[in-house]
This record gives sequence, C-alpha cells and structure tokens, in this order.
Amino acid sequence: MHRTGQWIQSRRDGMSNEQGRGSGAVPAPAPRDVLSRRSVLRIASAATATATIPEVLANGKAQAAPAAIPAPLAIMVKLRVNGALHALTIDPRQSLLDVLREKLDLTGTKKGCNQGACGACTILVDGKRIVSCLTLAAMHDGAELTTIEGLARGDALHPLQAAFVEHDGLQCGFCTPGQIVSGVACIAEGHAGSHEEIKFWMSGNICRCGAYPGIVAAVAEVAGRS
Repeated sequence: MHRTGQWIQSRRDGMSNEQGRGSGAVPAPAPRDVLSRRSVLRIASAATATATIPEVLANGKAQAAPAAIPAPLAIMVKLRVNGALHALTIDPRQSLLDVLREKLDLTGTKKGCNQGACGACTILVDGKRIVSCLTLAAMHDGAELTTIEGLARGDALHPLQAAFVEHDGLQCGFCTPGQIVSGVACIAEGHAGSHEEIKFWMSGNICRCGAYPGIVAAVAEVAGRS
C-alpha cells in the first residue's frame, strides 16, 4: 500500500512538470539594475569633463598662453586724393575706405555693408569707379583718387550734385555720396543714354529709401547736357 502511494505521487509530479512545459510559461527574468535617464546624463557629463582636462592641468602645471601673432610692418604709400598729395604710413591690411576715413578724415565716403554690395563707398580711382571697402590701400600707391569731397569747386556744386537736389534724388542721404560718384562715372563711361541704361549701370548702388526715380532723373538730366 505504501509503495502504491509513492507511485501515485510520482505520477502526479511528472504530469505537473509536463503541463508546465506544454503551457509555454517562461520563467520570470532575474531582477536587474535599471539606470534612470538622469543617471546616464550625469555619467556622460562626468566622463566628458574628465576627458577634456588637459594633461598639464592634471599634473598641476599652468598651461602657457599662445604666442601673440606680430602685426605686419607698416608701409608707406603716396595717394593723390582730390588733387592733394598725401604720404601716409599705413597698415598693409587697411582698406582704401578705412584709410580715407581714418587717416585723411574724408568721411563723405560711407561704410555701409563693408562687403562691396551696397555701393555706399564708391570712389573714383584713376577715373574709374570702385567700391573702396574691397581694395587695399597698399594696392594703389601713386593713384589719383576722387571722393565726394572732390567733386564741388569751392561753393559751386558739381552739376550732378545740384541735379540730385533738384530732383529729390535722396532722402536719408547715407547712400548719396556713392550714388553721385557712381553717377559721374556712369555719365563719363557713356552709359547714360536712357533711363533703362542708367538703371542697369547704377544697379550696384543701393538706396534703401527708394529714391531711385529722382536718382535716375538727375543722372539723365546731366547726361543730356554733356
């Protein structure tokens, strides 16, 4: 009887094991440690800070400052500006615009965009118009320069200056010096035969106030007298 009871119990245990395997039950995974997002960020920040510390600082030594780059030697240039000869000592990195404004105090030539896009800094170099912010003064040793200050003759305005006043070719006036100098060159180049031609050849001079009708009319009037 005792042996029969043991046999029955062993059969029950075997059936229980087979049912467990057949049910597809998966044993629960062992618990594991889970890092929060904040913990991960703290660990990453600490690792980054440690990696960026220079070795010299880790050894307790001060890091030497980088050596200063010496400035280029000054050079001498001669510029004839509005009929007057000037011998100047300049930094070879200086633009023609900066030399005119800072060395010769000719502030009629304006610094607008300083990228050659607006035309406010237009001057004449040997009779040809250029944007003076994009050229180095050192490149024009011995050149003949004309700025807005050199157009009038004493108290008598240049004809184009007078025409700008008559036709209201200005509003705030910031771009006006460059517009007038460019207009003088446009006429001298023979590019003022029509309003459309004037607009095309003056397109490098921007007027943010939108005084273009007066500007074109002024240039056309003076061109018609020439």
